[in-house]
Amino acid sequence: MADDDLSAPLGRAAKTKRLGFKLPPNLLSYGLTAVPALFICAYAGWAIMVSDPIGGEPSVMVATGLGPAKPGAASPAGAPMSGQGGGQASTQSPRSYDGPGNAGALPPQTQTTAAPAQPADAPPAGGSRNTVTIIDGSTGKRQEVAIPASAAGETRAPAEQRLLEPSRHGAIPRVTPDGVRPAEAYAKPLSPAALKKNGPRVAIVLTGLGVSSTLTQQAIERLPGPVTLAFMPYGADVESSVLRARTQGHEILLQAPMEPFDYPDNDPGPQTLLASMTADQNMDRLYWLMSRFQGYVGLVNYMGARFTSTEQALAPIMRETARRGLIFVDDGASARSLASQIASVNNVPFAKSEIALDAVPTVAQIDRALIRLEAAAREHGFAVGVATAMPTSIERIALWAKTAEGRGVVLVPITAVALKPKSS
Repeated sequence: MADDDLSAPLGRAAKTKRLGFKLPPNLLSYGLTAVPALFICAYAGWAIMVSDPIGGEPSVMVATGLGPAKPGAASPAGAPMSGQGGGQASTQSPRSYDGPGNAGALPPQTQTTAAPAQPADAPPAGGSRNTVTIIDGSTGKRQEVAIPASAAGETRAPAEQRLLEPSRHGAIPRVTPDGVRPAEAYAKPLSPAALKKNGPRVAIVLTGLGVSSTLTQQAIERLPGPVTLAFMPYGADVESSVLRARTQGHEILLQAPMEPFDYPDNDPGPQTLLASMTADQNMDRLYWLMSRFQGYVGLVNYMGARFTSTEQALAPIMRETARRGLIFVDDGASARSLASQIASVNNVPFAKSEIALDAVPTVAQIDRALIRLEAAAREHGFAVGVATAMPTSIERIALWAKTAEGRGVVLVPITAVALKPKSS
């Protein structure tokens, strides 16, 4: 037997020592865990140190201020809004905000893009449109709507020019120097038959118009003139729809998107009035909303449970509503709303819905709601109901209106309630 077999039995020869560095067994797994932990800590620290009240707000990039620029003039830009005096939107994003009086500044988090050059044979810039998304937090439904990118100062046929004044977003309502208010100028007079009757008065507001052209057309054509129509500030042809509605004898309200409690999961749309914003920031947004179309008698909230329950946010909007000669309508959806109290303090003509006619959007439930509305009017002398622009709602309200007069009920526009003398 060889010496090797005796000195190293069963092949247990000494192993050659390997050179090199070997990682501790748990170091790699610790490293993989530490990296995301450090990232989370850094993000949490940033969130604590940085004050950004609208950091979660959805943003929209819009080309604004279409048309030739004036030499030496500032080019205000917004998202989505139009610049005053034309000119392409600046590609710079200002960081300061000085309120609506500063045409060159924007609210925080507003983004701008340069407007594309228009070829010589291109259609007017006012016809361009931008698409935005509205999110219904209760159902998760996302609805895309178009916003016309109209230029500031554009002539608007539906409204009287004496009742308008320019803003950096376009024309907005005003009280004339001789004291004529838009709410009175655009109010529809009661018919002679309605004036003679002393029966209970019912005002119905149909909301959500201007987004669906089909439903908007149905509402304008099928509902009687005294039914008030509330239009969203979005929609491709909202101005022409408002003009048709006014021609058919309807009073018009502007639906102002306001912050709900679950914002931004429940998103009313661009330029939503937010309780976390300053009064100047919300005023600038209000002017944008007011400039989308003209000829309305007042505002009605769209969502807004948080906003209407926050006095410091709602009060400046109410004061501006009164200053511009408009009424305010509370849709009655939020029990926490302070709209009635704040409107009273600021002498704002006010009306509040008592019944949501299509809270349950079935034929039977809408008919029952109309019966309750009629009973409330008989008890109090008048009553206000609100419905949304749905085919069933339009159909049932139209049928109810045909027989209401025979029961002694007078259907009136919303100003007949909001502008009535307090003594009545």
